[in-house]
Amino acid sequence: MEFDPHRLAALRAAVETGTLEAAARSLAITPSAVSQRIKALELQTGRVLVRRTRPVEATESGEVLLRLARQADALAREAMVALGAGAGATGDRSAPRLEPLPLAVNADSLATWLLAALRPLAGEIAFELVRADESRTAELLRQGSVMAAITTEPTAVQGCSSLLLGAMRYRPMASGEFVRRRFGADVPSAAALAVAPVVVFDRADTLQHRYLESRGVDPALPPNHHVPSSADFVDAIRLGFGWGLVPELQLRQHDELVDLDPGGAIDVPLHWQQWQLDTRPLARTAAAVAAAASAALRAPAALRSPVSSSATPG
Repeated sequence: MEFDPHRLAALRAAVETGTLEAAARSLAITPSAVSQRIKALELQTGRVLVRRTRPVEATESGEVLLRLARQADALAREAMVALGAGAGATGDRSAPRLEPLPLAVNADSLATWLLAALRPLAGEIAFELVRADESRTAELLRQGSVMAAITTEPTAVQGCSSLLLGAMRYRPMASGEFVRRRFGADVPSAAALAVAPVVVFDRADTLQHRYLESRGVDPALPPNHHVPSSADFVDAIRLGFGWGLVPELQLRQHDELVDLDPGGAIDVPLHWQQWQLDTRPLARTAAAVAAAASAALRAPAALRSPVSSSATPG
């Protein structure tokens, strides 16, 4: 089945701009023409492709064609770069056009190792970094919103490839004053953990819950502080708001923090998933990310079980 590129462009514009009117302006056609092109796609596929709400939303079937539209656009840009040898629209080779590349990334990778990995490519690729919890970044890839994602999901999204990068290790940390006040000198007991305040990134963050469950503590018991920024999250722990699981990579700048449970680290495996497209920007980014991950993350062969603790509950 072949799809009219003008119809695909109308679908993409409607979803990305949020309204048929805005899509019409971006395509220099009328809103009626946008609607007709989307309707033609729906008749061709026999599926409802968009929910005509404000903003317009793609259905599950619509997401498939939305991804196709974006992939076709990426391939077209790649062809233009090859034909123009990277020249800008005016032919001025001193000002090459940066190729856009939307990536879904988790906050802790962004705050630690990822930006350094992408820096050498910043002169040729225009990165659009979409921050989301690592358990949810694959959904953005599935929707076609991004071309690649760092995710905890090992199974490749349809039309994508998946590579295990390694594991980010997290340790339960707190300020020295908080430890003395709440726990004393020993590994915290389950009873103490059940009432001690916890710093949590946001409501999608389940790392602290996993640690509490490993210690036999109901995660619903302790009070939570929600701090949705990697740097501010660590600052809240340093300032004594509560304890929390901090990426091992961030601890190099925070040697004043105290490890509550040296045997209680959690390893979170991270995967690189990307569209199965042969484009230079995507290939170069994937290689850079894989190389940086091999140096920064725990090696895949050394991954431990999701939770291991030297302490016994109680």
